Amino acid sequence: MKTALFVFNGDPMCFIHVLLNALDLQARGHEATIVMEGASVALPPALVKPDHPLARLFAQVREKGLLAGACKACSVKLGVAAEVEAAGVPLIGDMSGHPSMGSYMEAGWQVVTF
Repeated sequence: MKTALFVFNGDPMCFIHVLLNALDLQARGHEATIVMEGASVALPPALVKPDHPLARLFAQVREKGLLAGACKACSVKLGVAAEVEAAGVPLIGDMSGHPSMGSYMEAGWQVVTF
């Protein structure tokens, strides 16, 4: 199974579940990827700081190749594009600057939103 976890919520307490589920899916032999949209795109600059409570989980997800990237349009709109890129998170968006759920679905991914 291939699951694309689209996260819109910028609350770290929500985002922890996205990180945990991506790692869990991969550990169970599934393909998983995280697509950051909406308010969640503002999280990476803080998540790469070693003292952030989610830094280790975020690093694990990235090391395992489970983070597709952050929405380019939302990052620009929220004024965090440069910081997101500086955190090493690619800006993505094949649908007017936003990542397309349809592209994932056509490629056989199940889309789950947070």
